[in-house]
Amino acid sequence: MLDHTLFLLLEGYAWLPERRREAEGPVAHTRVMGRRAAGLCGPDAVRFFYDENHVERRTALPGLVKNTLFGQGAVHTLDGADHRVRKAMFVSVLNGEGVDDLVGHTTRAWDEAVASWADGRSVTLFDGAAEILARGVSRWAGIPLDDAEVPALAADLVAMVDGFATVGPRHWRARGARGRREEWLGRLVRQVREGAVTAPEGSALAAVAHHRDAGGELLDPRVAAVELLNVIRPTTAVAWFMAFSAHALHRWPQHRATLRGGDVSFAEAFAHEVRRFYPFAPFVGGRAVKDLTWQGEHIPAGSLVLLDIYGQNHDPQLWPDPYTFDPQRFAGREIGPYDLIPQGGGDTAGGHRCPGEAVTVALLRALVVRLAQLDYDVPAQDMDISLRRVPARPADGFVISSVTPAVADLSVVTPLRR
Repeated sequence: MLDHTLFLLLEGYAWLPERRREAEGPVAHTRVMGRRAAGLCGPDAVRFFYDENHVERRTALPGLVKNTLFGQGAVHTLDGADHRVRKAMFVSVLNGEGVDDLVGHTTRAWDEAVASWADGRSVTLFDGAAEILARGVSRWAGIPLDDAEVPALAADLVAMVDGFATVGPRHWRARGARGRREEWLGRLVRQVREGAVTAPEGSALAAVAHHRDAGGELLDPRVAAVELLNVIRPTTAVAWFMAFSAHALHRWPQHRATLRGGDVSFAEAFAHEVRRFYPFAPFVGGRAVKDLTWQGEHIPAGSLVLLDIYGQNHDPQLWPDPYTFDPQRFAGREIGPYDLIPQGGGDTAGGHRCPGEAVTVALLRALVVRLAQLDYDVPAQDMDISLRRVPARPADGFVISSVTPAVADLSVVTPLRR
């Protein structure tokens, strides 16, 4: 089989859907980085992929991803009991009250920032949202941070996400950012353990600094730093979805009025549609732990197994008219764990589904209402979203000007309870 690594780098989000269209059966057989690979898609494929008897993640993540996005030794690289124990640490701080508290810190940071935007300046929403999110999550996590340090932290956190799927300058910026922030947070963890810094009770900093893995040992300070970054980095990555939300409101302004009214159910539906419609993760990969059979096709042991996230989120059998942006498709709809998978699928507590997905939805639910209640101009700019660039985003980051802060009562935008 032809090695498609170069095609993957050139085609981005379209690469795996195209391989699947070319395939003669339900599995797209290809080769990536010299290894055999099998591309799958659909709810049944999600169940198959997240079964640890079929696929493991520990040996599958390439160095490009571990050295930029997740970090060496991260929870994403574990399987079995080690993964479940480490995952439980994240679930313990990202519970219902923890999510509410994080949303509160972040919305206050948003209101502070928007007040400063009213001086007539032009604001690149992607960059502004990244700083807001970095400030909010750091306060929530108990990480001591001066306001003057926020822009540099936000830039580093964005770089780690922006460089995970590429080579060249973006990749090396991501590696440099990771090195700086792992050193900083590793030092902070040691200070907490020595009593030089007090971590607020119940905070992410306290949970990570004092966590013991399946063997009963404290995390190495560097690994603890990796896991702290795996709390604050994906929260800051919500900046991508905020830029996409602004793009959606600009293209389909009819949704602004409903959001302005503070309809929490519609805000959540809008958030889900942003996560489905716009491109973020193209696919997720693992390694076949043994010879497998999927819908009658053989997948040899050791092969890469690739789950097509972008393809599934635009599958017309799951989402009628999938290239139409329509939040109403989520109105009153119970979302199954294997259907909408922008941040992975399956069970959050025991599986590999992102434990921060609830955080992403809660933050978007609150922030898109605040965004819709702003008045602003949209100057001429490049709004193209290239599917060749991973992760994709509006080319100019979505620039706004002449911002007028909201005057409505935003206290109605509370977390949606089920």
